[in-house]
Amino acid sequence: MKYLKLIRYKNLLMLAFMQVLFRYAFLKQQDIPLALADWQYGLLVLSTVLLAAAGYVINNIFDVPTDTINKPQNVVVGKGISETRAYNIYIGLNITGVALGFYLSNVIMRPMFASLFIFIASLLYFYATNLKQIMILGNLVVALLLSISVLIIGVFDLFPATTTENQAQMASLFSILVDYALFAFMINFVREIVKDIEDMDGDYNQGMNTLPIAIGKNRAAKIALGFTIIPFILSLLYINKYFFQNNLLIVTFYTFVFVLAPLLYFIVKIFGAKTKKDFHHLSTILKLILFFGILSILVISLNHQYNA
Repeated sequence: MKYLKLIRYKNLLMLAFMQVLFRYAFLKQQDIPLALADWQYGLLVLSTVLLAAAGYVINNIFDVPTDTINKPQNVVVGKGISETRAYNIYIGLNITGVALGFYLSNVIMRPMFASLFIFIASLLYFYATNLKQIMILGNLVVALLLSISVLIIGVFDLFPATTTENQAQMASLFSILVDYALFAFMINFVREIVKDIEDMDGDYNQGMNTLPIAIGKNRAAKIALGFTIIPFILSLLYINKYFFQNNLLIVTFYTFVFVLAPLLYFIVKIFGAKTKKDFHHLSTILKLILFFGILSILVISLNHQYNA
């Protein structure tokens, strides 16, 4: 159990579920060729999960002082696991993840794509050691990494299988992945700001310069509110254009209930949020919005099959 806490397995399961969902509930339902065999796609998911796990490990190593204040129940390094063992786990996860990425890049005959996995591993390390302490930049990095985990599906499964004949269809499918990646980016960016507000006390004691520390809790909450309005409006326009106007009523109902309504709830509740418990609740709401937003790809696929 201590090793599972070190890598935050619940988040990793959600990441793997998201990538499996996009392939088998979406791409596999289209009449298109895919570059990777099923077992090779499994390796792509595994590689992504291993690199993310490595990121959690190195983050836990450097977060011991702040977590001791903010989330003492989550501290593993130095208690259940020594720092040396944690570093060994980190190195092993990174080497395996990058090696799998190198193999897959050669499978699709794009060896330069292996640099993407090295980039992810490096960015996660610099986030834990330096970028996390920089106002806004650390939040942007985490949000970017989540969106990359969506885009990498198209990079490895769609792009290598694109031909002159299917280019338009592949571009359309890739644009849908970009839409979901953008949604994941915006929601996760707001969530990172909310988490910074929640963890403000421990971060302040460690000399970190997060947004709420720099401008105060109330102003940071207002900025989080402002950034939430953007995906709310964009989602509303997107639902109207692509779902409602195309008579996808089940999808329209689903996204209103499980995406727009919770976003509106978040917008209303953040006005009165004051305590650590309040912001933890709001962070959980955003995580659920992200989950149900990604799950909408399955609802869309089922809706198409039902209408067909």
